Amino acid sequence: MDKTRMVTQFGMGTSIRSRDYTEAAARAIRDALWHHSLNVADAFGFPKEAMLIDAEIGVQDPAAVDPAALLGIFPYGQPSVRLVKGGLDVTQPDGSGTTVIANAAVIVSFDMERHHD
Repeated sequence: MDKTRMVTQFGMGTSIRSRDYTEAAARAIRDALWHHSLNVADAFGFPKEAMLIDAEIGVQDPAAVDPAALLGIFPYGQPSVRLVKGGLDVTQPDGSGTTVIANAAVIVSFDMERHHD
């Protein structure tokens, strides 16, 4: 496979009160995706389903994220999710809870070799 990176998008998401790592991760992915209109599939003559999408999500507690719940966010393509330690947990000033901040890098690639066959 000649996997060629075409686009890298970044996003940030939060869970302000519920300390929901999955929701913060989902918001980070949406932030990365929803601010762009990508036409790279069309530009190279690929169907949108051919997009190879690698999402790397950083949160302080990667084990608390449900990766399967994140896959449904992508409207097309072949997404995969990798969870890593990152992001930030911020304790509320009164100690009543924690705000979770997630960071996302969403990379869109295509198998250029398959396109040339």
